[in-house]
Amino acid sequence: MATDKKSFLLYCDLIHTVEQLTDEQAGDLLKHILRYVNDQEPQTENVITRIAFEPIKQSLKRDLQKYEDIRKRNQDNARKRWDATASSGIPNDTKNADSVIVSVSGSVTDKKEIKGFVKPTIEQLKEYMSEQGMNDIAENWLNHYEANGWMVGKNKMKDWKASVRTWKINQKNNSATPQVVHKKVFNLSDYE
Repeated sequence: MATDKKSFLLYCDLIHTVEQLTDEQAGDLLKHILRYVNDQEPQTENVITRIAFEPIKQSLKRDLQKYEDIRKRNQDNARKRWDATASSGIPNDTKNADSVIVSVSGSVTDKKEIKGFVKPTIEQLKEYMSEQGMNDIAENWLNHYEANGWMVGKNKMKDWKASVRTWKINQKNNSATPQVVHKKVFNLSDYE
């Protein structure tokens, strides 16, 4: 038997053989099978037990081979998954490496921005928006993203300056195309 394997299969059609044996012979056959699957290498002088056991032995060997093949396949698949996830974040060459642009101004906020997204202050926002020609909407922009949890669609915001530029483009597009609003007025007297 395989190491750490705690079970084996006996097929239902074995009953045809066992039914032809006496209870004592069937008991001997069962003991022989159990010794075999527990690697005790049983030997018997009983010809009936040897003859009845031979097809069972071949069946047990086939089942053990199937078990070993499946165990090996599962082990290989687990190793492949492990290798794929363990090395998925490591670039194989420099073509796939992420580039990092570091600001050299030396301020504390620049160092924080390298690690991850940092919300802008209202002063930073007003200054950048005035550079972009977007006066008087800094508070609206800030309130919008504060309320949305700094999400852009379904994703966390990564670059607030890019979001400001996108806001500017969307604002231009919305003001360039007039939007027609259709309102329908209902009179309660129509439904009486």
